[in-house]
Amino acid sequence: MSVIVVSPLSRIAEMAVRHRCREMVSLLSKEQTFHRPAVIDASRHLLLGMNDINFAGNAALIAPGEDHVREIIGFARAWDRSVPLLVHCWMGVSRSPAAAAIAALAVEPDQDDMAVALRLRAASAYVTPNSRLIEIGDRMLSRNGRLVAAIKAIGRGADADGNAPFVFSILPETVTHAG
Repeated sequence: MSVIVVSPLSRIAEMAVRHRCREMVSLLSKEQTFHRPAVIDASRHLLLGMNDINFAGNAALIAPGEDHVREIIGFARAWDRSVPLLVHCWMGVSRSPAAAAIAALAVEPDQDDMAVALRLRAASAYVTPNSRLIEIGDRMLSRNGRLVAAIKAIGRGADADGNAPFVFSILPETVTHAG
């Protein structure tokens, strides 16, 4: 199957049930509270506390960092790809699409970075992957700037209302909207 369901927080339970997800990555600010969908086992839920910012240095906010990306990569590599992986952030537009791209390249490193970026854009007109996560992922996955360039090439997504989950294939198979 090898697909990642990218969702805003408001629709994670619906997406988890609809797509039969059993594993989930949450990228939210540390103070954000929510209920993990019952179909997601706690042992297969990665919760990463970070704000949706592209720079470090603000003491009140947590910037995405190497530890976050290392955990995304490790979790993705341990993912049971027979069922979809659910990845979400607050709106499903910035942190979670970046994590989805990183996860795709972590488990299938021989693919073209531009193809990954174009599949993200085809799956959602709204994605604007967090540039800090992308830069760190590019470096940690030894993409040599290709992922950064590919994400820049697809440009900023359209304005989103935070209600547009999508399904992202980690390989060039199929791209469908999640509803």
